[in-house]
Amino acid sequence: MTEPHELSAAEQLRALRSGEISSLELTRHYLTRIGELDGALGAFVTVTPELAIGEAARADRLLARGDRSPLLGLPLGIKDLNATAGIRTTSGSAALDDHVPAQDAWTVGLLRRAGAVVVGKTNVPEFGVTCFTENNVTGRPAVTPYDPSRYSSGSSGGAATAVAAGMLPVAHGSDGAGSGRTPAATCHLVAVKPSRGLVSLAPVTSFFSPGIETPIARTVPDAALLLDVMAQPWPGDLHGWHPGQSFADTIRRSPSGGLRIAMWTETGMDGIDPHPEAVRAAERAANLLRELGHDVQEIPIPARYTEPVRRAIVLWFEVRTAAMVPALVPPGRQDLLMPYTRYLLAAGRTRSGTDVELGQAALAQYASTFLDALAGFDVALTPTTNGPAVPIGHYLSDGVEQVPDRMLAWSCHTPWANFTGAPAVALPSHQDSGGLPVGVQLVGRPRHDGPLLALAAQLERAGLWADAHPPCWHQ
Repeated sequence: MTEPHELSAAEQLRALRSGEISSLELTRHYLTRIGELDGALGAFVTVTPELAIGEAARADRLLARGDRSPLLGLPLGIKDLNATAGIRTTSGSAALDDHVPAQDAWTVGLLRRAGAVVVGKTNVPEFGVTCFTENNVTGRPAVTPYDPSRYSSGSSGGAATAVAAGMLPVAHGSDGAGSGRTPAATCHLVAVKPSRGLVSLAPVTSFFSPGIETPIARTVPDAALLLDVMAQPWPGDLHGWHPGQSFADTIRRSPSGGLRIAMWTETGMDGIDPHPEAVRAAERAANLLRELGHDVQEIPIPARYTEPVRRAIVLWFEVRTAAMVPALVPPGRQDLLMPYTRYLLAAGRTRSGTDVELGQAALAQYASTFLDALAGFDVALTPTTNGPAVPIGHYLSDGVEQVPDRMLAWSCHTPWANFTGAPAVALPSHQDSGGLPVGVQLVGRPRHDGPLLALAAQLERAGLWADAHPPCWHQ
């Protein structure tokens, strides 16, 4: 007998609308799985059973009246970096462990108004500053269900863990330098990083905004379903735009004609070679794309992580932390911050306006080099990560000063898409000999999210990856 979590999100919504299952039944099913599995996996910071049961009961009443809101009755987790009215939002920090916002963030409000049933807040690193999910709020890291001794990456690690383990059908995440795509890669999932401005970060506004909120799902259609709700820009968004189309409809059509696709597997870092499994993932995707009629050309990586670029990336995190922490954390509670956060905070306080301006210029030049080199291509293909998930403790094994370089060596393929503002989608590829997932990344032209998702859906239909699940899936 098929269990509810074995259905795709789209199938669950159809079952809700036909009356085959109620939102109460579905929500209780997921809450039970969270209770049974999450202690070992670290997917959630906060679980809200009473709220979820109330929202599910309301959804059932609306469904009975014929309401067809896009996500009505579907359980959902919200990343704990994003404000949720009436639900604890810690940003992964013990210094904010009792913070309960009065209002939803913009995208959270869209998801809730679309009828999603919020079952809890998913686990994040403190203020989202690392590509591994560990904090002092939960006391346990978010791990990949395929091997609980390894991180599920970050900062959307909890979201990916929850979807992969069957604790959520889909999840809300975000991606600042790959932090939605790299967790998807460790968990055999799909994650979409939209073009800059398609999904609003309100109430946050910035002239330079590499981060954006993302859907995390098991299939491309499920990710498109969530993205259609999220892609409604806040009216005051400086970069906001609307696609004028439904992504769920777009992906039903294969790309017209053969696309020109650039591919590379180089890391861009001196002394860091491509991991064999990362190369294998990119080559598998390239071969399938050629079979589908696309022109795939291997090219040198357009820009490397020179020392000025590497320093600029670290500077961005330092300055962001130095601006954010004092605004959120009272001085008397800053001793509760994690060592790496304190390291970034101290460094950020020493940076000058000139440092920031020069760092922004270096990142702009880095991004422009990619856009220029890819002007003759429709899509770029790379691995998502430089190898499978890494063991717990990997990044801090040489102290906080080495964390940035250790993170970049593994997540080197994703940041450039954030700095260019281009859309990107992470897709599963295969599992290595130890059963660990490995993924690939497609990056499209800025504001060409629809064609990119159509290509991703074409690869899914063509069998780029097998339908695989971790052992806990069957519990």
